[in-house]
Amino acid sequence: MPLAVTLDDKYVLERGRVYLTGTQALVRLPMMQRQRDLAAGLNTGGYISGYRGSPLGGFDQALWQAKKFIKKSHIEFQPGINEDLAATALWGTQQIHLYPGARYDGVFGMWYGKGPGVDRSGDVFKHANYAGTSKHGGVVALAGDDHMAKSSTVAHQSEPAFMSAGMPVIHPAGVQEYLDWGLHAFAMSRYSGLWVAFKVLSETVDSSASVYIDPHRVEIHTPTDFVLPPDGVHIRWPDDWLGQERRVVTIKQPAALAYWRANKLDRLMLGRPDARFGIITVGKSYLDVRQALDELGIEDAEAERLGLAIYKVGMVWPLETEGAIAFAAGKREILVIEEKRNLIEQQLKEALFNAPADRRPVVVGKTDERGQMLLKTDGELTPFEIASAIVARFGLDSFSSRTKERFEALKRRAGRQVRNEAGLARVPYFCSGCPHNSSTKVPDGSMAMAGIGCHTLAIGMERNTKTFTHMGAEGAPWVGASHFTDMPHVFQNLGDGTYFHSGYLAIRHAVATNTTITYKILYNDAVAMTGGQPHDGNVHPWTISQQVHAEGVGRIALVSDEPDKYPLGTPWAPGVTFHHRDQLDEVQRELREVKGVSVLIYDQTCAAEKRRR
Repeated sequence: MPLAVTLDDKYVLERGRVYLTGTQALVRLPMMQRQRDLAAGLNTGGYISGYRGSPLGGFDQALWQAKKFIKKSHIEFQPGINEDLAATALWGTQQIHLYPGARYDGVFGMWYGKGPGVDRSGDVFKHANYAGTSKHGGVVALAGDDHMAKSSTVAHQSEPAFMSAGMPVIHPAGVQEYLDWGLHAFAMSRYSGLWVAFKVLSETVDSSASVYIDPHRVEIHTPTDFVLPPDGVHIRWPDDWLGQERRVVTIKQPAALAYWRANKLDRLMLGRPDARFGIITVGKSYLDVRQALDELGIEDAEAERLGLAIYKVGMVWPLETEGAIAFAAGKREILVIEEKRNLIEQQLKEALFNAPADRRPVVVGKTDERGQMLLKTDGELTPFEIASAIVARFGLDSFSSRTKERFEALKRRAGRQVRNEAGLARVPYFCSGCPHNSSTKVPDGSMAMAGIGCHTLAIGMERNTKTFTHMGAEGAPWVGASHFTDMPHVFQNLGDGTYFHSGYLAIRHAVATNTTITYKILYNDAVAMTGGQPHDGNVHPWTISQQVHAEGVGRIALVSDEPDKYPLGTPWAPGVTFHHRDQLDEVQRELREVKGVSVLIYDQTCAAEKRRR
């Protein structure tokens, strides 16, 4: 009989191979951790919390879809109101043995958020990491980085933020490594007592692969060259703050390095150990290096003829230098290929600084030995740019005629791409039927400011919408600027998801400073920008009216495509007036004359979400 295959196999099967996306692999990962713990005689639970955002915009939806599977694995999924509160809840899961009545031996946790969420959570990351994880718990923080600012207002590289918090950073290169290194991340978090960051890019999380799923295929090796102190490395109470810092710097981080070294997770991927030319790379850049070599026609035999070897790093920080130094031995030159800042390059140079001159290779990366730029530090690296750097370091005459021909073809293709980029750009616009088509319009003579959300697209339209701010500070720039300009008033667009995430505090700030501003709270009944997820709490137009009224907002107006849809007895704040969207211009003209803070709640369901429903 033919083998029965279902879509649930990706979560149900316990061994073999299944076809997974990166997002689905991250959903499966905590279930695999629970399986490993049960086999080890541990009764553990799991907790997942965070806040959505590309490239992890669909992670919460995938978790909801897999709810029956994660529940069966004793895993709680509870999205946070925002990223730092979610991280604080995860901090609490490591404290269960400090309270009476713990029902589990430990709780392993996963935090998720995109780059801006990493930034805003720096305080709790540092506090929770210094406090430590529990012996049978552990926390892995999934950081969705957007190197090209494709869906963000700033290009992100989260490693420096995690470094500031003292958290090791793992950068997987594919779906299989999401599972394998994810299990190592939990094990390392438990062994070292540290929270562990796990870097996620759209190039890997949105990809798919057939992967091995046996939770026991990963062998965990406990370091034999490192001795933990008698009192351990885990969370405790009471605990002194300087003692926490001392443990992180002098014990926990060396313990993480010992774990990584014991499990040999940085590896030689191509060539011979005694090759004269080495490339050290990481994550997505490793895939780009392999593509660059493929484009050049450099296969294993040609790499050996050239004397080329590749060493793949998995933990960006702190760099496991014993393996890196061993790889560097006998090399004349090492080229470090990594996107954005030169984190690995700096750590390698520091590790090699005191090595004997005859054992210290030339190390280049972002710049060459003369300080000239070799690989850029902004944007992302393309396979062509990497191929060009490799050719430049070897010299074109070192390559075969076939490689020379392929490189010339690469240059021609890259030149055509640059010329095409100078063409017409497609300006983003609202979806058909989007409420922001109406809600973001302002009267003649008025100006609006944007924030985070779909409505930000109004900046590129003829709607006199200028500037934006990070999530949760909408209107705060005007609090400062209003003192130094003759313009008396602005409108501030604020999405309902952002309002509930953190924007409410910005309204309180504007009220406290008696700033003349009208907040247009755009209630579209879903977190539309990331896929139509529901709000993470009780958010309705009438509850918004009550909240802002309680903060001191005196004038509140509601505009809707259906102003009569609200049932009698709906608990609106005192004085709210109701208007059809056809009256939007008239209402805004009135509100811009109000001194202090006024609020316009624009209620119309997202058209894309209506179609989904």
